[in-house]
Amino acid sequence: MMRKIIFLLIVLISPSLAAPGPKKYSAEYDEYFRKYSKHYFGVAFDWRWFKAQAIAESRLNKDAESRVRAKGLMQIMPSTFADIQKRNPEFIDILEPRWNIAAGIYYNRVLWRMWKAIEPLADRLNFMFGAYNAGSTTIQRAQTVAKEKGHNETLWDSIVQIAVEVPRWRHQETLGYVEKINGLVEHVEK
Repeated sequence: MMRKIIFLLIVLISPSLAAPGPKKYSAEYDEYFRKYSKHYFGVAFDWRWFKAQAIAESRLNKDAESRVRAKGLMQIMPSTFADIQKRNPEFIDILEPRWNIAAGIYYNRVLWRMWKAIEPLADRLNFMFGAYNAGSTTIQRAQTVAKEKGHNETLWDSIVQIAVEVPRWRHQETLGYVEKINGLVEHVEK
C-alpha cells in the first residue's frame, strides 16, 4: 500500500513521469487552412475545424491514399476534385497540399450551405462533417428515418440515436469521425 502511495506522489509531482499532454501537430499547412477557411467561411470562422478534419482524415499526411482512393490531406476523391476543379480551375493538382486543402474546404462550404437550416452551430458542423465522410444522401436518409421515428431530424444527436436504433444504418465510422474532429479541434494550436 505504501509503495502505491509513493508511486502516485512521484507521478503527480514529477512532470516528466506524468501522462503526456495533448499531441502537438505540425503547423506546416496552417497558412492554407487559415486562408481557405477565411475565403470560404469568412474571417470569424475558426479555421482549426478544418485542420482537425485533416488530422482525422490523413494525420496531415499529404501523400495519404485511402482504400477507396481518396487522396491527400483532406482525403478528396479524384472525381470530387474534378467536379470542384470545374468551378475552380486554379485548383491544379489534387496531390498538392494547397489545392487539396482548398478543395476540401470548398467542398465543406457546399455541404455547409446544404445544412443552413440546422442550428446550433455545433449541430451544423456535425452535419457538414458527417456528410463529408458518408455523403450528403446518407445523412439525409438518416434524417428521414429520424423524423419517421419521432426524433428531431435537425439535431445531430438524433442521427446518433438512429445509428443505435436502426441496425441497417451502418455508419458507425461516420459517427466516430465526427466525434474525432470534435475532440481534435481543441488540440489544434491557434
